[in-house]
Amino acid sequence: MELRKISPGLTVSPQITVTDMGILASHGFKGIINVRPDGEEDGQPSSADIEQAAHEFGLEYKHIPIVPGKMTDTDIAAFAAARSEMLGPILSYCRTGTRAATLWALTKADQLSTDAILATAKDAGYDLSSKAAEIDARRASKKARATSHLPSQPPSQPHVHDVVIVGGGAGGLAAAASLLKRRPGLDITVIEPRDMHYYQPGWTLVGGGVFNRDQTKRPMADVMPNGVHWTRAAVATFQPERNTVVLESGTEVRYRCLVVSPGLKLDWDKVEGLRETLGQNGVTSNYQFDLAPYTWDLVKSLRGGKALFTQPPMPIKCAGAPQKAMYLACDHWARSGRLKDIDVEFHTAGAVLFGVQDYVPELMTYVEKYNAGLFLQENLVKVDGARKVATFDVTDKDGGKSQVERSFDMIHVCPPQGPLDFMRGTPIVNEAGWVDVHSETLQHTRYGNIFGLGDGCSAPNAKTAAAVRKQAPVVAHNVIAVLEGKDTGALYEGYGSCPLTVERGKVVLAEFGYGGVLQPTFPKWLINGAKASGLAWLLKEKLMPALYFDLMLKGHEWLASPKVISHAPLHHEAVDACDFTDGKAR
Repeated sequence: MELRKISPGLTVSPQITVTDMGILASHGFKGIINVRPDGEEDGQPSSADIEQAAHEFGLEYKHIPIVPGKMTDTDIAAFAAARSEMLGPILSYCRTGTRAATLWALTKADQLSTDAILATAKDAGYDLSSKAAEIDARRASKKARATSHLPSQPPSQPHVHDVVIVGGGAGGLAAAASLLKRRPGLDITVIEPRDMHYYQPGWTLVGGGVFNRDQTKRPMADVMPNGVHWTRAAVATFQPERNTVVLESGTEVRYRCLVVSPGLKLDWDKVEGLRETLGQNGVTSNYQFDLAPYTWDLVKSLRGGKALFTQPPMPIKCAGAPQKAMYLACDHWARSGRLKDIDVEFHTAGAVLFGVQDYVPELMTYVEKYNAGLFLQENLVKVDGARKVATFDVTDKDGGKSQVERSFDMIHVCPPQGPLDFMRGTPIVNEAGWVDVHSETLQHTRYGNIFGLGDGCSAPNAKTAAAVRKQAPVVAHNVIAVLEGKDTGALYEGYGSCPLTVERGKVVLAEFGYGGVLQPTFPKWLINGAKASGLAWLLKEKLMPALYFDLMLKGHEWLASPKVISHAPLHHEAVDACDFTDGKAR
């Protein structure tokens, strides 16, 4: 729970849960104002559940469901009325807290200066500078009636950014840095609500006792490229026909080119009972920052019994990560003389151990070395933490279906994954919910001034940070080409890398592109990716974090220069049609 105090009587926060009510009551809160509609995303507690929990702890409750990007005068008035009717202090929340903070700002327009309102919101972590004109307008509304005989002023023209980037993860920041490397001075804004940036590939090593988790995070402000404006807000939807991104507050952000790198969703709720038992009862996952240390605690403490490791259907981030957790755990147990007393099993929904056959023989050597059971086409569907039982949907070789229960003493779960909820149904995604791009140029299939990269786009590559390292220069080159009307384009060949940590000190460095074609970075005499090597471990442990933070996020494209061709299949019409002379895009 992340509480952000706006005023003595009002605090705002991202989504809360029913279990937070006791904590909120102990903090002295007297009322809750929920400004989020039900069903906005999977796993969201319903208004009825929050209301019931609030009443159990003596808290008043109001629900003002505001659709992201569609805040009305009626909503603002309802929020003001709720605050006046309820005893304070009050907590108001939505998905990120932005709608709640915006409502407060607009209700204070006739009481505080615009500068004071914006500064207060900024101190709480919300950039509402784009609402300044609206705040001014609300303050002036009473005076306007008194001066209605005066001629009206023409509306100011909306600001149009050269590039708007949605997402402050690896893809968004790397693309921003690569753009500025090519064209210093570009007007770029990055839209990202989070204040912390994570190096997620490091979480496997946290779970293996190699890294401390604090090594894998940095404040967003520290990694945001110099020269980029950071809009700390959440996106509600896209209006590509108007070259506009709509924020949760209703603010419209306009662009000449748009880069979308939203990431993906870890769908814990697709496995029944999983969310409720995560972090206890021996149930863990390296896919979450807070849980990776628990993985290592379980590995260190397990003396015997059964350890399960699971992998869901594709697509997932880094297809090798579920295996890495198993290999590092087994290596520790082997070194401490405990492996003989632990029954290790790897359960994958896939039909093969790894999708690129060239690396399977070496991986199987380690599966056999650790005497691990390999169970193909077994998909985890339920976890009963109290009983320590996992249930799998099993497909046999003839296609028959059944369910099997398996007991465990510890289980490492890779959650099912898919597009983020706010992306689904927007005009820029395909039917599955991924940003719909051409696989080589990463340009949108329908809108020529939109590009996508990272885990949230439709390109059929492995979803890895290494893929982003090659995608960002391609997107940067092609965005510049579209902005300048040039025909030269960069091509992405599907590169992805998965350094499979098969033991402490050795890595199988899998590097491949579209169709499983091998794309090794180094000559075979230096690093043979199909064999476990100590040099590849050195690259994974020592060099890759620095490569990520100090090169990729800074626009240095070491070993990642894009392939550029003339007369690339880029289309430019969407930028040419971007005309705001009358305040509307055409």
